[in-house]
Amino acid sequence: MYNIVLFGPPGAGKGTQSEKLIEKYDLTHLSTGDLFRKHLGEGTALGELAKKYMNEGRLVPDEVVISMVEEKIAESKNTKGFIFDGFPRTTAQAQALDSMLERHDMSISGMIALDVPESVLKERIKERGKTSGRVDDQDEEKINTRISVYFQETLPVAAYYEKQGKFTKINGVGTIQGIFNDIAHVIDSY
Repeated sequence: MYNIVLFGPPGAGKGTQSEKLIEKYDLTHLSTGDLFRKHLGEGTALGELAKKYMNEGRLVPDEVVISMVEEKIAESKNTKGFIFDGFPRTTAQAQALDSMLERHDMSISGMIALDVPESVLKERIKERGKTSGRVDDQDEEKINTRISVYFQETLPVAAYYEKQGKFTKINGVGTIQGIFNDIAHVIDSY
């Protein structure tokens, strides 16, 4: 079973690479963005709370995210593994994820971080904003806030997995297939 944390700042290509990894390894995609949208669409209290933070370009509080993730893990008993996209975003979330997985007799196989320069991230997000309909992909200030939050609050999660010997950095600039091949090579080594 592979349990992969696909990591990187907004616009790094996590969603694009996740799709390819899900197809190749038959993994269950666990995207906090998808979970938020599901809860928003269903009008749940968790969804409304998440929406408030997302619209401000801020991180959703741990207890909200963790509740959504645990629910998804519990629903996915027959999976061949998970690809965690956009989670964990804090060291506290990484610790909670480890505990959660342990309760289900699982663990993280590794964290793969997509490394992309900030100027490229902004360009990609703006381009995505033209078709995504996401408010936070179309507003320069919100884009800057999201990237800043990543570097200040989320990047320390990499150190958490690095201490466990589960961290690999991949160059996130290049062709989609080339980046995918690099990621698959890492996963195949687990």
